Amino acid sequence: MSQNGDQREEHGDLASVVRGALEQFAELTRLEPVAATGVRREQDGWSVLVDVVELERIPSTTSVMATYRVDVDKSGALSGYERLRRFSRGSVDQS
Repeated sequence: MSQNGDQREEHGDLASVVRGALEQFAELTRLEPVAATGVRREQDGWSVLVDVVELERIPSTTSVMATYRVDVDKSGALSGYERLRRFSRGSVDQS
């Protein structure tokens, strides 16, 4: 626990876990993360949702995007990833 009573991970706070996941994912896949769109604590680490541009098009609203789930272990090391979906940048999910 920190001085103000907040619980912190041994290897940093949530922001540093996400930053590390994005950096490792980019290095491994050569895909540049656009955003981390979700993060969830798992039993053995963290699961981070990462959006990337897979195919750049003109206009940019037609670019092909993808969402990946990136798994990070308790030490902050990337333990796996998988593509969950592909979509056009200009598309909106159905409600």
